[in-house]
Amino acid sequence: MPDTVLREIYDIAKFGPTSMNTQPMRLLFLRTAAAKERLRPHLAPANVDKTMAAPVTAIVGHDLAFHEHLPRLFPHHPNAKGMFEGKLPLIEMTAFRNGSLQGAYLIIAARALGLDCGPMSGFDNAGVDAEFFVGTQVKSNFLCNLGYGDHSKIFARSPRFDFASVCTLL
Repeated sequence: MPDTVLREIYDIAKFGPTSMNTQPMRLLFLRTAAAKERLRPHLAPANVDKTMAAPVTAIVGHDLAFHEHLPRLFPHHPNAKGMFEGKLPLIEMTAFRNGSLQGAYLIIAARALGLDCGPMSGFDNAGVDAEFFVGTQVKSNFLCNLGYGDHSKIFARSPRFDFASVCTLL
């Protein structure tokens, strides 16, 4: 998969909103066999073969230092950074929630460009963080395999709830 496609995915996904424009998502695109071999020991057994075969595996993480960027990203609120300083539970919750939103935007962007996506949580987060994010404040959230799948080998889309099953109008 060309780097231009990965850039295009991000350039679409970055416009999805996050609270206070926090933008905590951080992405690591594993494109080489060597990079994926570093990931292999941290994968659940059921995820090894498909991850090794995928053209790209994205490690979708979130930066616990996101608030350091708020003076630039949310300039109309001068104390935005200060609202988070020293409040680790608030930082963790905000980073995880908004990083998850951005990860979903990434998947929607990839699907809009015709890629198949395989998001997964079957891996050792602590191991992935130690392998790929040591010395940073980035924590892994989920993995997502990206590529153009062989539709003869991909599951058909699983059922979805209809509106009435999950939505209430008040």
